Amino acid sequence: MARLSFALEHGSRGPRAGRLIFSNGIEIETPVFMPVGTAASVKSLRQEDLEEIGYRLILGNTYHLYLRPGAEVFTSIGGLKKFMSWPHAILTDSGGYQAFSLSKISKYTDEGVIFRSHLDGSQHLFSPQSVLDMEAALKSDIVMPIDDCAPYPADARRLRMSLERTHRWLKESTNYMQKTGYDDDQNLFGIVQGGVDVKLRKESAQFARDLNLRGYAIGGLSVGEKNDEFLVALQASCQELPHDKPRYLMGVGSIPEIIHAVELGVDMLDCVLPTRNARNGQVFSSAGKINLRNEKHRLSDRPIDEQCQCRVCQRYSLAYIRHLHKANELLAYTLSTYHNLHFMKRFMESLRLAILNENFENFKKEMVPLFR
Repeated sequence: MARLSFALEHGSRGPRAGRLIFSNGIEIETPVFMPVGTAASVKSLRQEDLEEIGYRLILGNTYHLYLRPGAEVFTSIGGLKKFMSWPHAILTDSGGYQAFSLSKISKYTDEGVIFRSHLDGSQHLFSPQSVLDMEAALKSDIVMPIDDCAPYPADARRLRMSLERTHRWLKESTNYMQKTGYDDDQNLFGIVQGGVDVKLRKESAQFARDLNLRGYAIGGLSVGEKNDEFLVALQASCQELPHDKPRYLMGVGSIPEIIHAVELGVDMLDCVLPTRNARNGQVFSSAGKINLRNEKHRLSDRPIDEQCQCRVCQRYSLAYIRHLHKANELLAYTLSTYHNLHFMKRFMESLRLAILNENFENFKKEMVPLFR
């Protein structure tokens, strides 16, 4: 765990390049894509694989880790990083999105979110305080507070309720971080909500900004809204957030979405899309998306991407990886996931370089059409 600062290196209101600097010496170049390791594992890969690709910041999920293996394990062993042998940085989500995605087994109250475990049906309350206690046990570097992610579409009453809860819980979380001393070496981000309502988005961003936190997250997007609604709501959020703090867009990870988000000033993104797509037989390449199960690859001795330098493309053919997927071999998941995360890392490095070289528009025009 370490305190976080942010150094902006190029750009301000539009696409920008910066650096997340942790007091323990870890530095992360931005814009950055963060692989999702929900249950203390990025599915099908070893931590050595992630390090080899170049990742130094990944996600864990408080809700899932609370249910299994539980806080007692992390308290005993010394935190999530020690538990999973990951000496780099970790961001933990609070469980707010799980309340949204598992709405049939959860209920919002003024005190927090009441969950029924998807494992055994037992009931649990996630309050602002209990979430931060769990994240303290996890010893994650960046922590998210519990929030109310309204569904799409939602009427004005539901959106207002979401905003008021999210703001109240964020204020309680901020006070609790200071009271407990958690904020000495953990970094709380405020979450902006408001659905696709521009006025509410601005109000929420202003509320979070005035708390002077170490970073800010934008939640409640990419939950079914139209693309133009997504962009307008995201822009409204970014416009009100401070320029000298990192901005994290939660749960968004397609190539076009990443480019458009970075164009509006986002610094950090995460999504299960690259790893989930890999397990389902879709990989990314310099020519766009490839469906590995397609018959046309059955006899191909070419790699996934001839421009890719990852160890998968340097060794294995499309025909072989296709065969693994068709035969439901576990190695299919490992090879495809490794490649996709390698692609995402190189893509983000190219995106950052385009910003630094003031070539973002050309990069956008080249990449977006390939991944529509």
